[in-house]
Amino acid sequence: MSKNSIRGRRLTKAHKMSFAAVATIGAAAVAATLVPGGAGNTGTAEAAVAPVALTQVVEAQTKSVESSLAAQQAVAAQRAQAAAAAKADAAAKAKAEAAAKKAREQKEAASRAAARKPVFANNLDGWIKEALFIMKKEGIPGTYAGIHKNVMRESSGNPLAINNWDINAKNGVPSKGLLQVIYPTFKAYHVPGTKFDQYDPVANIVAACNYAADRYGTIDNVNSAY
Repeated sequence: MSKNSIRGRRLTKAHKMSFAAVATIGAAAVAATLVPGGAGNTGTAEAAVAPVALTQVVEAQTKSVESSLAAQQAVAAQRAQAAAAAKADAAAKAKAEAAAKKAREQKEAASRAAARKPVFANNLDGWIKEALFIMKKEGIPGTYAGIHKNVMRESSGNPLAINNWDINAKNGVPSKGLLQVIYPTFKAYHVPGTKFDQYDPVANIVAACNYAADRYGTIDNVNSAY
């Protein structure tokens, strides 16, 4: 294949239109030269028409080429804008998805952390520590020492202790458990999440400390029957 034929395949539409204009101009020039001269001014008048016609053809073809190029440029600009918009949308979507994923992961991590609960020994030391763990989450004040001193005074550390001789017992609501709370007090100050059982050591401590915080500021301020 010759170089000329290769170039021919690479011509744009605008180039082909330009060549068509040149070919038209050449044809018009040949036609003008072939016009026979006549008597008088007839040949001169016909020859004068040719330059005017050629100028109009050139102008028309130039405008057509320029219009075609402008249209191509407008289409290219629109495509570029559409591509940029699509890219921006994809980036925004990816950013939103990443943020949502991070939020889910943080929420799941917080949920797992909240679900984790230390294992406490099933004895007085473990009961007090578990009660303090719950009290901290609930915003109930109190210390290990304050709870321990009151437990030892009220029940000597026996979670099944009951008082059947004081005024509360005579009224039908004996004091029960580690911190010797009566049923109305336990019911009013019971903390959800603990067992609803006066004899349950953790529930008893937390309810008693909740009551003491309301009446005395903290279980640490209680040094006698309360």
